Amino acid sequence: MRVLMLSTPVSTHFASMVPVAWALRAAGHELVVAGQPDIAGAVRDAGMNYAVFGPSFHPLDLLLPFLGGGARPLQILGPATAESLAGGTRPWVLHSRYLLPRYLEFARSWRPDLVLSEQFEFAGLVIGGALGVPVVQHRWGVDMLASAMRPAAEELLAGACERLGLARLPEPALILDPTLPELQLPELPPAQPIRPVPFNGTGSLPGWVHEPCPQSRRVCVSLGNQTLALNGVPLLRNIIAALGRLPDVQAVVTAEPEYREEIGTVPEHVLIVPPTPLSHFLHTCDAIVHHGGAGTTLTALATGLPQLVLPQVMDLAGERLVATGAAVSLRDPKEQDDPDIVADRLRAVLGEPHRAEAAAALRDAVRAMPSPAQLVPQLEKLAGS
Repeated sequence: MRVLMLSTPVSTHFASMVPVAWALRAAGHELVVAGQPDIAGAVRDAGMNYAVFGPSFHPLDLLLPFLGGGARPLQILGPATAESLAGGTRPWVLHSRYLLPRYLEFARSWRPDLVLSEQFEFAGLVIGGALGVPVVQHRWGVDMLASAMRPAAEELLAGACERLGLARLPEPALILDPTLPELQLPELPPAQPIRPVPFNGTGSLPGWVHEPCPQSRRVCVSLGNQTLALNGVPLLRNIIAALGRLPDVQAVVTAEPEYREEIGTVPEHVLIVPPTPLSHFLHTCDAIVHHGGAGTTLTALATGLPQLVLPQVMDLAGERLVATGAAVSLRDPKEQDDPDIVADRLRAVLGEPHRAEAAAALRDAVRAMPSPAQLVPQLEKLAGS
């Protein structure tokens, strides 16, 4: 079986599909990833073949023009609404339309038996319809955008579909969802659950992972690979100030080296490390503070950690995690910027036993989901292999 894998030019979106791609390769199937230069490094690190198309996309450019005065996205855009989500989806669909001719030309030459596409890359649905092959759509988290993106995609890709003899934008033959059903939005189309196997990139295993924690507990602080670039360094400094109020907790803070000087002096029990795959060390932690990103959230769920969520661009899962008892969420940017409030909420995450119990229950539920390897026969049957 030959599988064409399509991803938007965002490395974390691509990373969500890596485990099922590995499973397909391990079962003996051919697989190639098509996309823009932005994710070339991530594809290479995952050990996959890559066909590069178009120029670099620079996803941050979609938000930076709106962030005047050093503001973060949450401070300018506010919490996500149906209207804001609808407006924010169109650039991604236009991006799919822009690359569709190049992807389609390659697909006709490579002749896949199956197309695997992440939830923002709608070109895959058109390619599958044009070639008569099934398309598997892969979600990467709580999908707040589905209800807004599908109508936009049907509108903006209608011309391309008509030229290819398609009456409308095809539906996926199957949707894979790594989000626990109890955390996913109930109104979404049905999907096949797939266990979220953590993949946060590759890197050397740090020596401190094997060393005894000098404090009684350890907390990870991870704001993803975009938050600091989107005027997030002051937020991180406030979080570190909050950690200064918890001297019995070691904090491992991941940050790009280019921001180290701007972060400034930190307390002795705060360890600043370069971006490190969370799966390398989350098992040594007692809790995590993060920005609400899908990959970070799913990795924390798979590890069984209680979470303090400080959503930035949108709140993908924070409130739904709060309902389970496994997390505390601060959605107000003023509260996020108050070290006393952040310290108080982190004490609750660490000190209230039901938080860890709820996180452990979610971890067990994740482990009960079908693994990517277990779903390969279903994908083979779908493709007629």
